[in-house]
Amino acid sequence: MNLLILNTAQINGTKATVTGRQLEHLKSVHQATDGACVRVGEVNGLVGTAIITQIDSQGALLDLQLDTPPPPPLPLTLVMALPRPKMLRRTLQSVTSMGVKTIYLINSARVEKSFWQTPFLSESALENELLLGLEQARDTLLPSIHLCKLFKPFVEDKLGEIIADSHALVAHPTGAVPCPVDIKKPTTLIVGPEGGFIPYEIDKLKEVGAEAVTIGARILRVETAVPALISRLFPS
Repeated sequence: MNLLILNTAQINGTKATVTGRQLEHLKSVHQATDGACVRVGEVNGLVGTAIITQIDSQGALLDLQLDTPPPPPLPLTLVMALPRPKMLRRTLQSVTSMGVKTIYLINSARVEKSFWQTPFLSESALENELLLGLEQARDTLLPSIHLCKLFKPFVEDKLGEIIADSHALVAHPTGAVPCPVDIKKPTTLIVGPEGGFIPYEIDKLKEVGAEAVTIGARILRVETAVPALISRLFPS
């Protein structure tokens, strides 16, 4: 991990306690000892450093100095058809590390019903993947994730409000317009499942104001396409 992220239960004033996965990482990867300095952050709070005042097999005690804001978020809302569980985990980590803070997981005709039954959609499992993405990017601001299991009600009742005051783009292999580059304004990016949205779904998305765009004729996996699209829209 590039940042040790602490929740409020771990922090008491300028002190913190670390156990479990984080302790094991400090010991096995960082080979941390008493007096070592590590990068830390508080969930949804500041980033800084900490001195390890004590570390053993039971836990680590830290002396904190949190004084720096986290990186600014991308002005991007991601609407993504729910991918298969393993791909979902990798994609969530990637987009979180890139600065996406609002994510809608939606249904589509090509989303298998079993995907919605995965334990990876539990609140704790989703948060774990988001934290891994934040650790990678030295960020602390947890994204919000919304689960929308019905496509038509989502598009007709919610999407119009979501895309208001933003540039709405739906990525589609047969889109007639190339995806814009370095867009520099609030954007809603809509990405379909493996194989793309069916024509009915593309038409519904266009009805509420989404523009179909493409990054080429190649059919990419979701975990590849989403970071590629984000990097094109908001190059670092």
